[in-house]
Amino acid sequence: MGGVVFNDYSAEVLNEFHDAVLRALERCGEQAEGYAKDLCPADTGQLQNSISHAVEDAENAVYIGVPGGPTSYGTYVELGTGIYAEGGGGRPTPWVYQDDNGNWHWTAGNPAQPFLAPAVKDHQTTYRNIIEDELQNG
Repeated sequence: MGGVVFNDYSAEVLNEFHDAVLRALERCGEQAEGYAKDLCPADTGQLQNSISHAVEDAENAVYIGVPGGPTSYGTYVELGTGIYAEGGGGRPTPWVYQDDNGNWHWTAGNPAQPFLAPAVKDHQTTYRNIIEDELQNG
């Protein structure tokens, strides 16, 4: 008599699922990066051009942001400074500073000009659709 033979394809299914998740994260990261660049205030364009994303395979996550170095001021643009800082953590009193040309300026800070948070928060349906598409059709 012939017995029933079961083939275990669970490893292949899990690998395909993982690959679909990574593709979805990459697409979401590209989309979020584009939204953030559109929202980012641009003077020289340096901050706007530094916005990037990275998929972390081990975490099944995608990160969007700006690197340190010359564009480390991205945090101050996103969250504001001085009396305008989100959460009230900024300097509570006005200050003066001298620019590269030797001119003095008085400031109480700068209001937040968020570009990263809204790039993610305001497009949740788009990201959900990307993820569903990759999982269903990937």
